[in-house]
Amino acid sequence: MHKRFLLLATAAIPSLAWAQRPTCAPDNAGLTLPAGFCAVLVGENLGPVRHLAVAPNGDLFAAKRGAQGGIVALRDTTGDGKADVVSNFLQGVGGSGIALSADAVYFAANGNANNNTKASVLRFSWKPGELIPSGAPDTIATDLPIGGHGEKGIALGRNDALFVSFGSLTNSCLPPGIDRQIAQAGPNPCTELEQRAGIWRFDAKKTGQTPATGTRWATGLRNAMAVSVDPATGTLYAGVHGRDGLAEQWKWPAEEGRENPAETVYALAEGADGGWPYCYFDSRQKVMVLNPEYGGDGTKAGDCGRKTQPVASFPGHWAPNATAFSQGTQFPAAFRDGIFVAFHGSWNRAPAPQEGYRVVFAPVKNGKGTGAPVNFAVPAGDPTSIRFTGLAFGPDGSLYLSADLQGKIWRVMYRQ
Repeated sequence: MHKRFLLLATAAIPSLAWAQRPTCAPDNAGLTLPAGFCAVLVGENLGPVRHLAVAPNGDLFAAKRGAQGGIVALRDTTGDGKADVVSNFLQGVGGSGIALSADAVYFAANGNANNNTKASVLRFSWKPGELIPSGAPDTIATDLPIGGHGEKGIALGRNDALFVSFGSLTNSCLPPGIDRQIAQAGPNPCTELEQRAGIWRFDAKKTGQTPATGTRWATGLRNAMAVSVDPATGTLYAGVHGRDGLAEQWKWPAEEGRENPAETVYALAEGADGGWPYCYFDSRQKVMVLNPEYGGDGTKAGDCGRKTQPVASFPGHWAPNATAFSQGTQFPAAFRDGIFVAFHGSWNRAPAPQEGYRVVFAPVKNGKGTGAPVNFAVPAGDPTSIRFTGLAFGPDGSLYLSADLQGKIWRVMYRQ
């Protein structure tokens, strides 16, 4: 796999342009934001950009998925907010997860069974001020699950923790050929949980690890790729995609299939269990109930009340793709104590309109929700026109947003 990467040399010079507050676009580059906020388009035509990481000098790193995959690095040398230096490395290796430490860039490569490449977390040694790492990557963890919900989120925690999400292979733990198609009882126990549908912890400094040598930190999370660590407490959080098929597969009322299960955000202590595939969180009742594969009818709770409960929930099928904790003091107090969630948008709320193409702020403190979530960024035109995929705060407290289908990255600032 390492033979496939391409490194483009770039002078290792620091950039102080981020410290300048650029002029925002008159139309906020296509975003509608709360009063006092504005945006500038950092880059466009970047390809399928997913998760983001920002260096202390304001350089921006974005993971890219699919055949156009790899990492794109962006630098603004003029202070106008727009990247005038754009370089790609690890080209052709798709992935979503990216993280930055004081001396390394981490990237979660998806892997592909068709071309026999392994899903891995790679670590590039990196020096602050260096836009492109100068050497080949080390493999921190390999032989990670592929197929199904194969995109992986990563987050760096305290004590050299590297958290990696493993999405489920299936929708509801039913076997291939039946999953998503036939309404029948699910296996109990769901043995898929032994290797997937959770978050694993690895040592960020150690090479050659596998899931067997890592630690399963949390389980029962169908697709928890939206991972982040609260810098104030060190607590791991994850936004989780809920299951599909309540209406299509189980013939529940269309409204149930549209609104449920809720999309959820969890604070995850070691040993947390989000309940999949046995339970889901109801978006209107605000309680966890049994899935139909395990005897549920939309009201039965079984032992689901014993599962880890979310700190925030949202309507079904919005697809949380990234999370980030508010940092710095640039944003006003109403947008500081909490977590931002980027939603990729729904595909299966028909016959009702598709929804969820937005970035939301959820007030959260010390592992508990403290208020109702509010919209932060939505498309200014067609409400389904921007598929948000990544979030990261810069050194001055600006918030960066990415969208893979649009190939764009924005910088959002508070100016009032």
